[in-house]
Amino acid sequence: MSAERNLRLVRDDERLARIVWAHLDEPVQGPGLAWVASHGPVEALERLVCGAVGRGSAAATRLAALDLDGALRAMDRHRVRALVPGDAQWPIGLDDLPVGPHCLFVQGHADLSGLHRSGIAVVGSRSATAYGTQTARRIAADLADRGRVVVSGAAFGIDAAAHEGALSVGGVTVAVLACGLDRPYPAAHAGLLRRIAAAGAVVSEVPIGHAPYRQRFLSRNRLIAAATVGTVVVEASLRSGSLNTAREARDLERHVAMVPGPVTSVLSAGCHEWIRSKESSLVTDAADVLDLMGTLGVDAQDTRRAAPQREDLVSPEDQALWSAVPVRRGADLASLARASGLTVPATLAGLGRLTLLGLVIRHEDTWRKAPRPG
Repeated sequence: MSAERNLRLVRDDERLARIVWAHLDEPVQGPGLAWVASHGPVEALERLVCGAVGRGSAAATRLAALDLDGALRAMDRHRVRALVPGDAQWPIGLDDLPVGPHCLFVQGHADLSGLHRSGIAVVGSRSATAYGTQTARRIAADLADRGRVVVSGAAFGIDAAAHEGALSVGGVTVAVLACGLDRPYPAAHAGLLRRIAAAGAVVSEVPIGHAPYRQRFLSRNRLIAAATVGTVVVEASLRSGSLNTAREARDLERHVAMVPGPVTSVLSAGCHEWIRSKESSLVTDAADVLDLMGTLGVDAQDTRRAAPQREDLVSPEDQALWSAVPVRRGADLASLARASGLTVPATLAGLGRLTLLGLVIRHEDTWRKAPRPG
């Protein structure tokens, strides 16, 4: 199909023009991104066709070879819709990107416009441990159960566990892919991706028919980071790709949180380094995540404290006496005074206070600690 034919199909339709540009440009790197920013998608396409820009470029070559009719039929066949900036369901967090996508290809009916308020990314190592997958699944399930949308990349390991966790409680989850939506990747997750599309959405900036390349994964990560409130990393080695998502989130001034692992685990070394360098917050569960990324005044969490013990009731002035009171066999007043270093009157007064608190039992002229409840 000729470039002129494609242009006639587009006419003044900005959505169609952006779909065309998604076929012509690589994410982030394509020259058409600058042309579209300067002239708008329709005029930029006209300029490309007439040779005013991009003469002899890869974009011009791709345009001449593009079968736009066939691409649109393929979208219909795979039930893929296109979202463009300005659409009601467009994830507005993507507008913060220095280089955003031409459009998004979407399977599923989830409304993506609120991800900047309710979406939380949960990502991590592909070669995850049982600890990592269980932790990611639990965090994602608890987040989804509290109305959050879990966003991840559908990869093996932590990503899959996060999606599964959200699905397990009937929650909404969104998978962002680095390839066309007709090519489930990894192929073993075809069933998982169908379930995600049914409960939420599967998204890509890469058109139907395009394969997953390494650079497209890196570009995909910026979408996960930008669309959401923040990113939680569960298990990441020092060279983990999930740290790329964390860097994108940090650079966009989103929240970044890391889940600690065993200090001996190579798969948690990247998380530990981010925590050590104070580039992220430490979280251990969904409550921690929402304390950081949730609604102020609603999701705030009190500082964790140990469960109160009966010893907490003992005043500082009675601590020495409390320590001297035996557990089993009672001691008399004189013995307790010697052991605590107090005078007899002070010892007697202290025993009275401890008895009123229910911590000491008196039997005739001896005292002992009261049994622990239960």
